[in-house]
Amino acid sequence: EVQLVESGGGLVQPGGSLRLSCVASGFTFSNYYMTWVRQAPGKGLEWVSGIDSSGAITRYADSVKGRFTISRDNAKNTLYLQMSSLKPEDTAVYYCNSVPPRDWGRGTQVTVSS
Repeated sequence: EVQLVESGGGLVQPGGSLRLSCVASGFTFSNYYMTWVRQAPGKGLEWVSGIDSSGAITRYADSVKGRFTISRDNAKNTLYLQMSSLKPEDTAVYYCNSVPPRDWGRGTQVTVSS
């Protein structure tokens, strides 16, 4: 059974930092391109960042470039998203998935507010 379990979200003040994790199981994690996407309240899914299977090539949405860093540990089947200089507009539920996508996890809520 494929599982994607996101964690690490929470309430943080503007300018703060969080590190999200996504533990994958049920497929060969190290073979797949992985992505982070988010869904803000009342809005659709927004692609945030992607990383190739080796971790060597990363991409970011313009809205997070320079503030977020994606990484992965293939030995631990884990994807990360280090978020810094957080803004209220980063408030969303954050999800990870592979490309092509599998069943979605529950996501992790990130709320940026003073």
